[in-house]
Amino acid sequence: MTDKLNLTEAEWLEKLGPEKYQILRQAGTERAFTGEYDGNKAQGMYKCAGCGAPLFSSDTKYNSGSGWPSYYQPLDPDAVDELVDRAHGMVRTEVRCAKCEGHLGHVFPDGPAPTGLRYCINSASLDFEEKDD
Repeated sequence: MTDKLNLTEAEWLEKLGPEKYQILRQAGTERAFTGEYDGNKAQGMYKCAGCGAPLFSSDTKYNSGSGWPSYYQPLDPDAVDELVDRAHGMVRTEVRCAKCEGHLGHVFPDGPAPTGLRYCINSASLDFEEKDD
């Protein structure tokens, strides 16, 4: 994606509110099993709560048992950026929205086929658009 969304931190805080700001802009994490979308089984599209970019489809969502919504792949590989995260005394792969650089969660190599990946994403970093029947 080439059209980055750039706002000041004050603009982000006003747009997102404290909880979403803490997760999307400060790389926070919601507590396991507390997020709105962990148990969501509806069909539709998960979009970035910061900028509205489409990120994940319900078709790739699965119950990982981790307490966070999990997907085995993003909607489009270019929809997310992956960065090395060395915070908290461990090395993980952080997942960010490619359009607004908002922190979404992390990706781990313990997911199901066909990719073997688990995109472990904070519900607060997402908005859900249910598919019309």
